[in-house]
Amino acid sequence: MAQAVRFYEHGAPEVMKWENVEVGEPGPHGVRIRHEAVGLNFADTYFRTGLYPAELPAGMGVEAAGVVEEVGSGVTHVQVGDRVTYTGSPLGAYSTERVMPAAPLIPLPEAIRFDTAAAMTMRGLTTAYLLRRIHPLKAGDTVLLHAAAGGVGLIFTQWAKLLGINVIGTVSTDEKAAIARAHGCEHVIVYTRENVAERVREITDGAGVPVVYDSIGESTFQTSLDCLARRGLLVCFGTASGPIPPINAMQLAVKGSLFVTRPALADYIADPAERAELAGELFRHVEAGRIRIEINQSYGLEDAVQAHHDLESGRSIGSSVFRL
Repeated sequence: MAQAVRFYEHGAPEVMKWENVEVGEPGPHGVRIRHEAVGLNFADTYFRTGLYPAELPAGMGVEAAGVVEEVGSGVTHVQVGDRVTYTGSPLGAYSTERVMPAAPLIPLPEAIRFDTAAAMTMRGLTTAYLLRRIHPLKAGDTVLLHAAAGGVGLIFTQWAKLLGINVIGTVSTDEKAAIARAHGCEHVIVYTRENVAERVREITDGAGVPVVYDSIGESTFQTSLDCLARRGLLVCFGTASGPIPPINAMQLAVKGSLFVTRPALADYIADPAERAELAGELFRHVEAGRIRIEINQSYGLEDAVQAHHDLESGRSIGSSVFRL
């Protein structure tokens, strides 16, 4: 019998339960997949707490890598035995195996390990759309990235360096600052003892940056606006500290005709062709060693409660996975 993490109410990590589950057979356009590794993402906590809606009871997680065990009718882009990875599917990735729609599955190159795929599919595709779709960045541009030593941060800084883009990264500790620098951050601000907006103005000779990438949300929103150059863009792609405050349109005008966007990965990988293009670019960088995916925390699925506590405490560095 398969096993999975499920939750029946919203709340603290302890609402998650490790259970035996019946998997069943895939229906039309569905597959049964055996997981080899499962991704652990901060967005998982949003479903658990109720920030993101989920019909209860529900499974947990949206990212994993494994092997296709069975396919339903109408499935043509994968077959039994294929190595695959995915993100953004219906909840339920925290499981040893599952039945799910085939559409989100991305063929996984032989050169990329399952645990590497589970650690990078969501984070890597997020980085791909942030750098390749949101704003027409060019070599020599300087941008600000919050949480530069996080899972997205370490991929972002490496990819940005390949593109000739200078990254100012914010981190909470000197340890994380050293890690961010080692992965390509041109400048690092330890926000627990430095004024982020003042340092950004100092680094940019008073101009500010054209783009701020902010996955923190409530606690960094105002600072992010203060770091932008005239007609700059604030990309709010996460809410680790809480929801983004209501936006005062007049404030955007007063601060230099600023722009704010709140993108979601799902809208940048909904088109199969675009998803394949972004994934292909990511996979090529990883296969060639130009982008390193480092797994710094590893858990068993039965330890999901502890994993979520670690994630929400801010102790995690880089990527975390569940290994099966």
